[in-house]
Amino acid sequence: MPTFRALMLESDDGRTVKARIDNFEETELRENNVVVDISHSTINYKDGMVVKGIGRLVRNYPHVPGIDFAGVVRTSEDDRYRTGDPVVLTGWRVGEAHWGGLSTVASVDADWLVPMPTGLSPARAMAVGTAGLTSMLAVLALELAQIDRSKPVLVTGAGGGVGGVAVQLLAAAGYEVAASTGRAELAEYLKDLGATEIVDRSELEEAPTRPLSGERWGGCVDAVGGTTLANVLTEMGYGTSIAACGLAGGSGLVTTVLPFLLRGVNILGIDSVMCPTETRVAAWTRLVELLDFDQLDSMSSMISLDEVPAAAEAILAGQIRGRTVVDVHA
Repeated sequence: MPTFRALMLESDDGRTVKARIDNFEETELRENNVVVDISHSTINYKDGMVVKGIGRLVRNYPHVPGIDFAGVVRTSEDDRYRTGDPVVLTGWRVGEAHWGGLSTVASVDADWLVPMPTGLSPARAMAVGTAGLTSMLAVLALELAQIDRSKPVLVTGAGGGVGGVAVQLLAAAGYEVAASTGRAELAEYLKDLGATEIVDRSELEEAPTRPLSGERWGGCVDAVGGTTLANVLTEMGYGTSIAACGLAGGSGLVTTVLPFLLRGVNILGIDSVMCPTETRVAAWTRLVELLDFDQLDSMSSMISLDEVPAAAEAILAGQIRGRTVVDVHA
């Protein structure tokens, strides 16, 4: 019987989760119209939560986590894909509602896939991953809404995967970038990615005392939310926009209508999970155009499937910077 190797999560009560890396029979795979042989996946903060059973993001067990993957098509019942086609998958609640990429094989719906962008290797595609795609969608949304080039564009949570790629993309597109982080040791790293200013996270952690402050930012990619987003709203320039794509700081937002009424500030919600295929392909195409692959490599690390549980703990503890790529065959 053919088998696949995967990180399998099991739980009797949906709260206490046990992780096991082992070989499993392929008959256990969920039935979809495309089977992909995976070469690389990633692990990010959400994956860390799933692996450790935090937040009940997964309701059905057993479960294979991993919110994205790259590989080649083994079999396809959909005319859009043929055996041997290189593909990449991000979003569609893979790794949460559906079995994910921390496995050597996946059975998925063809609608969830996009062709691997020309010139991009599977490992680099995963160094971009969901975080990079989310960053690119945020930058595209800001550009469509028109960034005020006379002021810096702020990136919050810049030490994380989404924030770090956003800094790099904005700098590559010619914008002045301010990067916010609570880790002073990342200052030079973020400057190497293109940031011209480092903003200490502590400036944005306390609840704002005034509904409006000086017009400091020409745009913002907010990967944090919560009080950070509330603070940023008070400092946005007239007619500018915030591309909001993170909830690490919480989903609540305590603010007033003044930034929206008196300054015409927009909040642009970025959702890379259910993003239409056409938008997804356009974002991947622009990513390949803008990314400095040497920089991408510098902000990425490679681990094996066996190292994922330890990496999950490190990510949740804030001990890992940038992107963590998983070679599922190493």
